Amino acid sequence: MSKYAKLQKNIDGKDKYVITPQIPGGYITPEKLIKIGEVAKKYNASLRVTSAQKIAIGNLKEEDIDNIWEELDMEPAIKNICSVINVEVCSANFCRRSKYPIIGLGMKITKKFHGMELPGKVKIAVAGCKNACINAYSKDIGVLSNADEKLFIVVGGKGGLNPRKYNILAENLNENQVMYIINKVLKFYKENAIEGERFTSFIDRVSIEILIKYI
Repeated sequence: MSKYAKLQKNIDGKDKYVITPQIPGGYITPEKLIKIGEVAKKYNASLRVTSAQKIAIGNLKEEDIDNIWEELDMEPAIKNICSVINVEVCSANFCRRSKYPIIGLGMKITKKFHGMELPGKVKIAVAGCKNACINAYSKDIGVLSNADEKLFIVVGGKGGLNPRKYNILAENLNENQVMYIINKVLKFYKENAIEGERFTSFIDRVSIEILIKYI
């Protein structure tokens, strides 16, 4: 991905690009948010809040991209498409429906696993209750809390044209166990998947039973 930017569109023969800085869990300081606004205004950029809890900065000229990254002083959200490209985190600590204050765990998962290079892209979501408003059931890996404040992990969920129902991988976990299992799962995927094979396809090929046995 050149300069960590994607070609957005071509207008009157001129290419326009979009960049997406990393915003861990969708939580951002007022200072960083103001900085994004100032830089966007300076370069006549468009701003869009994405479904992945990020802010896409678009309508950019290729020659401005390096300066924009320098002025933002932020990391790109995606450096390698074949990696853990996103960890979505719900607003559990501020939500009356939440059964577990899961933001801290979401940040730990982001810090340890975001950007980990893998055979294909992987999305993770962390939710403080079974309602899973951030669609944790339809992500490659979902971490959720039950009513007893115990955590459980689902894998293999997928939406879109060819949806796939999630599998329950492990239940009644604490945070340390969650971190350990995610690490084991990603290690198993990295060592055994075919290059370019998506995580859901990998589970279907090796079977959920083998994955459960491995962890």
